Amino acid sequence: MSLVAKSDIESLIPQRKPIVMIDELLEQKEEYSRSSFTIEAGNMFVEEGCFQAAGLVENIAQTAAARAGYHYMMQKTEPPIGFIGAVTKLKIHNTPAVGTVIETVVTQKSEVFNITLIEGKTFVGDDCIAECQMKIVINEK
Repeated sequence: MSLVAKSDIESLIPQRKPIVMIDELLEQKEEYSRSSFTIEAGNMFVEEGCFQAAGLVENIAQTAAARAGYHYMMQKTEPPIGFIGAVTKLKIHNTPAVGTVIETVVTQKSEVFNITLIEGKTFVGDDCIAECQMKIVINEK
């Protein structure tokens, strides 16, 4: 069961097709958020039948965006736009094949001024296939 279904996911994130890399927001807790995404053959990040590292990083970033978007939606306010400021500690353990469902967990580690540090981990079943930290810069209005 999802918190926000595929048909409504674009209401939480600034990206639009064909760059949408999450299908559903599955869970939103104070300490973390969890999304799912099914890798399709026509995806722009699929090469030789596998979802590439750039797609995994984009999936983590969009899960963070959905986390923020859901928070602001619950407050009935428009979310500010965020940008990836840095990606660190990136480890790609495996690239999933077309047809695979991945789940991504994003945890907010800290927030200073308009910079949020998140940790993202992407899983196929119980296996972590990608992980990184991201600094996300929020464009204050």
